[in-house]
Amino acid sequence: RGHGASDQPQEESDYSLSSFADDMWQLADLLGWRQFDLLGHSMGGMIAQVMVLDRPERVDRLILMDTHHGRLGRIDADLVALGIEMARTEGLAAIQAVLKMGADPIDSPAFHRVAAERPGYAEWSDSKMLACSPAMYAAMLALLESVPDRLEDLASVGSPTLVLVGELDEAFIAASDRIAAVVPQSELVVLPGGGHSPQFESTEAWRSAVDNFLARP
Repeated sequence: RGHGASDQPQEESDYSLSSFADDMWQLADLLGWRQFDLLGHSMGGMIAQVMVLDRPERVDRLILMDTHHGRLGRIDADLVALGIEMARTEGLAAIQAVLKMGADPIDSPAFHRVAAERPGYAEWSDSKMLACSPAMYAAMLALLESVPDRLEDLASVGSPTLVLVGELDEAFIAASDRIAAVVPQSELVVLPGGGHSPQFESTEAWRSAVDNFLARP
């Protein structure tokens, strides 16, 4: 919810990791998926953690990609507060303009390399953000300051787990190390040349890591 062509409730209280997880459970139930493999990227990885901790018996194998187990320690509190206010009053185009001035914590040389190599990639990336709900964006920014840390709880995850992170995704490398260290059946793969979206920035290495993990008996 709050992304792309999905429903976009107007209240910030309609958006949380739990509400996103509930949406995913409803989707899985509608599809008849009693058990399934689950990949979560960035905020989706946080949602995937909530899901596997809530109903571990339903997640067969888990992939956590460029994500975090709690608060993003390198995020500037004043910048977060400014982003929340701008989302509420000026909209996402204004926030996007500020991020392009060098305030984006997940910007990396990997993104700029792919943008230069693939015509339309930067515009496509921009359009994804502009299609989001400002209420959702504000709620998720607020979450950065208040979300409980899940690291200790992740020690209970019984699903085989692949932790992926781009080598240039500085905001998430240390968190990925910690997640892989605490999840019992886990493997960490750092993807060369990848940033926050290694499926685009380090495609062959990303695909190989995912395919090899899912092919195991």
